[in-house]
Amino acid sequence: MSLLLSPYEIKGLTLKNRVVMSPMCMHMAADDGFVTDWHRVHYGARALGQAALIFPETLAIQADGRIGAGDLGIWSDEHVAGLKALTELLHGFGAKAGAQIGHAGRNADLPGLIHIAPSAIPFTQTSPVPRELAADEIPALVKLYGDAARRASEAGFDVLEIHAAHGYLLSEFLSPLANTRDDEYGGDAKRRYRFLREVLEEVKTHWGDRPLFVRISSSDYAEGGNTPESFLEYGRWMKAQGVDLIDCSSGGVKMVKVETYPGYQVPAAELLRKELHIATGAVGVIQSGRQAEEILQNGRADLVFVGRQMLRDPFWVRTAADDLKEIIEIPTAYTRYGSVWLDTKA
Repeated sequence: MSLLLSPYEIKGLTLKNRVVMSPMCMHMAADDGFVTDWHRVHYGARALGQAALIFPETLAIQADGRIGAGDLGIWSDEHVAGLKALTELLHGFGAKAGAQIGHAGRNADLPGLIHIAPSAIPFTQTSPVPRELAADEIPALVKLYGDAARRASEAGFDVLEIHAAHGYLLSEFLSPLANTRDDEYGGDAKRRYRFLREVLEEVKTHWGDRPLFVRISSSDYAEGGNTPESFLEYGRWMKAQGVDLIDCSSGGVKMVKVETYPGYQVPAAELLRKELHIATGAVGVIQSGRQAEEILQNGRADLVFVGRQMLRDPFWVRTAADDLKEIIEIPTAYTRYGSVWLDTKA
């Protein structure tokens, strides 16, 4: 069997294959961030489609920290019941559930609010100027991440991912382009990492020794910004803190045109995996089964995160299996004989 369709174990959790549905903003939550029927149908379909691990969109740790209106929330204990029903649905269809928790920082799209950031630097020349966080405000934000981790555990999620990518709050602190402060939370790489270090310490007190991922922006695509090599240092610190997998995305700190192409972010996942001996996830224009298999066979990543292709095709795992000329087990209702896909030519 191909690596893509073979089981993968991480911290005692067994994924039935190595396909992960990447977290993507849907903006379909009810008022105040609650799960709706839309989420149950949308994510349930991908579980039926045999994705091994499914991340809903980022779960906001604070109402003012949503990426945009209609985002799911995890800032209140009242969110737990809806999220728990969603994880139970995914489990019932054979998928594991991942919770990505985060705060949008200056990149939040919530009109009327003064957004927060490590430094009072706007995202673009026309963006609102954010308010620079005082150092004594950060511990309260760290606690919000811990509370979110506790709720994710209560809701039955199998994997926790800290969103430190795409120019959102933790990503801003990591980047020298967005963080120009000169205190304990900025000035050099170690101090820029401090906020994330404190978040990881806090969430582990609630999450325990279960699979913990961090999504990063491996490149800022701008002079003076972070590069994949920057994350060799950050990654060593993450590994020392018990992070199990680094999910390697990119961009979002500056408004720049990025030339994308199939697998364009894979080299960062490969670099961190080989240099740090830590598991990585590859994401970004991964379109076919053979492309995904090449990434895994050549040791460039451990898991493949599929985003837009899975929006286009809820049964992308079946499509990938067809591409690899393999048969995968699926729900009996979707078969003619109970163990193989229907012949689409019949």
